[in-house]
Amino acid sequence: MYKVADYLQVGDYFVVVTGTSRPHVKALHQELHVRLKKMGELHGKPEGADMGWWVILDYGTVIVHALQPEAREYYDLDRLYSECPELDWREVNLPPLESTDTDSAVSPGAEALEA
Repeated sequence: MYKVADYLQVGDYFVVVTGTSRPHVKALHQELHVRLKKMGELHGKPEGADMGWWVILDYGTVIVHALQPEAREYYDLDRLYSECPELDWREVNLPPLESTDTDSAVSPGAEALEA
C-alpha cells in the first residue's frame, strides 16, 4: 500500500495486490466489490475485470490494483511508486468485515482479505 497523495492527484492511496492466476484476480475483485459495497463504499466501472490480468478499482481516495504475478512484474508498479511512502497494511485501522453470503463458501481471495 502506497500513500500517493503528495505525488499524484488521482487518489490518496494505492493498494497493490497480487493474485496467483486469472481466476484469483477475478475473485479478489469480486470479494472487494461485495464486501466494500456492503459497507457503503462504491467504485466506478472496474478496469480490466474481463481479462483478470490487471484489475483497477477506483474508490476515489483509494485505488486498488489487483494483478497477476506476470503483470505486476511487467508493469513494476512498486518501482514506479517507490518514491511514495509505503504503508504496512497490517497497521492500518479498518472497520471489521461483516460476513457475506460468500463466507459460507469461502472464495479464493477471502483469506487474503482477512489475513
